Amino acid sequence: MPHKVRIALDAMGGDFGPSVVIGGAELSLIRHPDIEIIVFGDRAMVEPLLAAKPVLARATKFVHTDVSVKMDDKPSQALRHGRWKSSMWLAIDAVKKGEADVAVSAGNTGALMAMARFNLKTMPGIDRPAIAALWPTLKGESIVLDVGASIGADAEHLLNLAVMGSAMARVLFDLDRPTVGLLNVGTEEVKGLEAVREAGRILREEQLPHLDYVGFVEGDDIGKGSVDVVVTEGFAGNIALKTAEGTARQMAGYLTSAMTRTWRAKLGYLFAREAFNTLRDKMDPRKSNGGVFLGLNGIVIKSHGGTDPEGFAAAVDLGYDMIRYELLAKIGETLRRHDRAAVTSQLSGASS
Repeated sequence: MPHKVRIALDAMGGDFGPSVVIGGAELSLIRHPDIEIIVFGDRAMVEPLLAAKPVLARATKFVHTDVSVKMDDKPSQALRHGRWKSSMWLAIDAVKKGEADVAVSAGNTGALMAMARFNLKTMPGIDRPAIAALWPTLKGESIVLDVGASIGADAEHLLNLAVMGSAMARVLFDLDRPTVGLLNVGTEEVKGLEAVREAGRILREEQLPHLDYVGFVEGDDIGKGSVDVVVTEGFAGNIALKTAEGTARQMAGYLTSAMTRTWRAKLGYLFAREAFNTLRDKMDPRKSNGGVFLGLNGIVIKSHGGTDPEGFAAAVDLGYDMIRYELLAKIGETLRRHDRAAVTSQLSGASS
C-alpha cells in the first residue's frame, strides 16, 4: 500500500473548469492529508487559483497544457485532437506511467472512456470496461454498473460486471461476499432477455466465492437496497441513473413548493426542519458523485460535469478509497478465482 495516494486531476474538464477542480482538491486534501496532487491544465487559469490556496499549492505539482477536451467533443475527435497533449489525456497518462495512482476528471464521459481505454487497456479477461456508480438506498448505498460505458451486453460481459462490481463492494463496504442481483423486468427465471437469463443461470451454478448471487432484481429494488451490487448493461443503467437524478430533483422541488406555499406550511417546516435537513442530505447527489471506470489497468474516476467543489471532492475521495483499499488487486483476485474456462465452456454449450 503506497504511503501517499497520488491523484492526477484534469483541471479543464466539466462545466465550470478549474475553479471547481481546485476547490474540490482543497476540500479533499483537508480530509486526506496523505494525498499528493498533480494538476494538468492551462497555466493562466489554474495558477491564480492555486496561489490563493497555499496549503493546496504545497501539495500540488502543476503541469501546463493549453489543450483541453470540450464537453461536446465526440470520442473520436477527442482522441484525434487531444491525444498526447490534452489535460484529460495527460492525467490518464500519469496513471499509465506510474506517476499517479488515480486520475479524476469532470470532462466529457465518452472522451474520457475512449482515452482511458486506449491508453490503459483493459485487464486480462475483460472485454469492455464499465462505469460503476454509488447509489443511495434506504439501507445505505449500493453499487450499480454499468451506467453508460457501453450499450448492450452478452452473458459473459454481465458476468464480468458482476465480478468487478462485487470487488468494488468488497473495497467500499468491507464485505467478504457482497450480494449481487441482475436487473431484469421481473424476478422469475423465465423473464427477460436471453443474455440476462443465461448470465443468471451461470452465476447460480458457479457460486463464485467472492459474491453471493441472489437472482433477478427489478428497478424498485435499487432504491430499496435489496442487494449490494446491481448489474445491468449500460443503456438501461444510464436511463435508471438519469431517471433517479431527475426524480430526486423533482421531489426536492415539490417539497420546496409545499413548504413555502402558506404561512402554516412555513410554520410546520420550522418544527420539522431537522427532519427536512436530513432528507435533503440523503438526496444530495454530490455525496455520491463519481463513477469508477472498472476493467482497466488503472483507476479513472468520472465526476459529474455540473458538480460544485464539494461534489468534485467526493469524486477525489472515491479515487482515494479505491487506491487505499487496493481495488485493482481485488478485481484481479476475483477474476483469477473466476474459472473462465468453465464459463466459456458453459457459454459455448448454451449456444451450440
